[in-house]
Amino acid sequence: MQNKVKLTRRQIKEDKFATFMLASKDRIMDNWQFYVIGAIVVVLLVVAVTYFIQTRGSSTIEAGTKLANALMDYRQGNNQVAILGLNQVVEDYSSDPAAEQATFLLGKVNFAQRNYPEAIRYYDMYLAKYKDNQLYRAAALAGIAACQENQGNYSEAAAKYLAAFEAYSDGPLAGDYNLSAMRCYLNIGDDAKAKARLDDISTRYKGTEIVSRALELYAEKGHGQTGS
Repeated sequence: MQNKVKLTRRQIKEDKFATFMLASKDRIMDNWQFYVIGAIVVVLLVVAVTYFIQTRGSSTIEAGTKLANALMDYRQGNNQVAILGLNQVVEDYSSDPAAEQATFLLGKVNFAQRNYPEAIRYYDMYLAKYKDNQLYRAAALAGIAACQENQGNYSEAAAKYLAAFEAYSDGPLAGDYNLSAMRCYLNIGDDAKAKARLDDISTRYKGTEIVSRALELYAEKGHGQTGS
């Protein structure tokens, strides 16, 4: 006759736990869609609540709407209205990301209005406050350079164009900034610095259209052709 095996209290507990886990596994396998959908709903609710709190705290929606309206006015040629709208974004939503875009655009709109002192002021404001966006920082420096160049201050313009190039030397407009620096050096008769820019352009952008433009510009100022 076979002896009965007496289970210890610990074995009974382990057996109950194993039975519970197997039953849970079966329930999950049979109803996995509901668990997944439930998890997704929870995640979406967390994201929605977080977004609501953030937008409520920073007034992002209002700032974005005002920025979009000001940009539309600018594109339609209503520059003065655009300037008023952009100023409101900068003053009323200074801690919002929209204020960064508005500050930069104020430089651009004032430049389009040929109000160079104001354009420089806003570009300087952008450079002082915002440090992370290489593309916009380089563009702000180039904006100051363009203001100086249009006022005949070629030495200051050359320095700023060169700073714009160095701020983002791999950027999409770096070649144009380099070329602009060369143009300003030629305008003040600084042949050595102009030639240094030409050589740099010829090396960096060999075989591209910008090298041809640089060589043509260098030749127009009374210099002989230089090998690319």
